[in-house]
Amino acid sequence: MLSRTADTLFWLGRYVERAENTARIIDAASRLATVPIAYSGRTTEWESALSAAGVRASFDGARGEPDRDAVIDFLAFSPVNPSSIRSCLDTARNNARSVRTALTAEMWEAINGAWMELMRFDGTKMDRQALNTFLSGVKEACLRFDGSAYRTMLRNDVYYFLRLGFYLERADNTARILDVKYHVLLPDEANVGGGLDYFQWASILRSVSALTAYRWVYHDSLKPWLIADLLILNEQMPRSIASCYGNLATYLDELSQAYGRQGPSQRTARSIRTRLQNTSISDIFQRKGLHEFLTEFIADNGRLGDAIAGQYLV
Repeated sequence: MLSRTADTLFWLGRYVERAENTARIIDAASRLATVPIAYSGRTTEWESALSAAGVRASFDGARGEPDRDAVIDFLAFSPVNPSSIRSCLDTARNNARSVRTALTAEMWEAINGAWMELMRFDGTKMDRQALNTFLSGVKEACLRFDGSAYRTMLRNDVYYFLRLGFYLERADNTARILDVKYHVLLPDEANVGGGLDYFQWASILRSVSALTAYRWVYHDSLKPWLIADLLILNEQMPRSIASCYGNLATYLDELSQAYGRQGPSQRTARSIRTRLQNTSISDIFQRKGLHEFLTEFIADNGRLGDAIAGQYLV
C-alpha cells in the first residue's frame, strides 16, 4: 500500500473517532451544566469541555468568554477549529472520497450521510432539544461508520490502518477526560466522594457509555478509583486505555506480518501495553498520582502516533 493511502486511512479513522468524542464531551458538559450554581468548581463545565477537547488555548485566542453558546459553536461548528465536529466530518469525508475504492459502499454512505445531515444544523444558539438531536445524530453516524467497517471490510492492511487511527484517538480522549475530571472540574474545597463528585462522575461515565458497564463490573456506588480502574486498566471496557492498546498492539502485529518486518511502532505499542498490564490502580494513585500517570500516558500515546507515522505513513 502507498504510504499516502495508509496516511489517509489512518486519519480517516482518527477524525471519525474525534468527531464522536467531541460530541460526547459536549454532551457531558451539557449534563454538568444542570448542576446548581452553588456547586461551581474552579472552572465552568464549558471551560472543562474545551480543556478535555484540547482546544482551550485556540478558543481563548479566537473567542471571548467561554459561555454555553460560544463553546458549543466552537466545538461543534467552527471552521477555524480543526477539531470541531464540522471540521472533523468534513476532513473525514474528503479522506474517504480520496480512498473511495478502498472502502465498502456502506462505509461511504455512512460518512457521506453524516456530512449531509450536519449541513442541516446551525451552531448559533441551539436550544437543549436541538443540541440533543444534533449530538445523537453525530454519535449514531460515527457508530454506523464504525459498525460498517467492522461488518463489511476485509481484514487486510486497509482495515488495520483505519483501526489504528480509531484506537489511538480513543485512548487519547479517554486519558484527557479523566485528567480534566480530576484537575479541572472538582472544586478545591469539595470532598472526593461528595455529591458534586458523584454527579460529575455519573455524567462522564454516561458520556463514554460506561455507567452500566461500571455497575456490571463493580456492583458498587461510584468511587473515583474504581472508575479510573475501569477506564484505564479494564480490557473488557471498549473505551479503556488498556483495551485500546490491546487492539493497537494486535493490529500493528498484523501489519508486521503482512509486510514481513517489525519496527519501532510495534515495540512502542508492546512496551506501553506491558506497562499497563503490570500496573494496578493502587500503584497509579499511590506512586505517581493520577494526573502524572495520565500526562505521561498522553505523551507516550503521541510518541506511538509518531512511530506509526515514521514507519508507515511517510
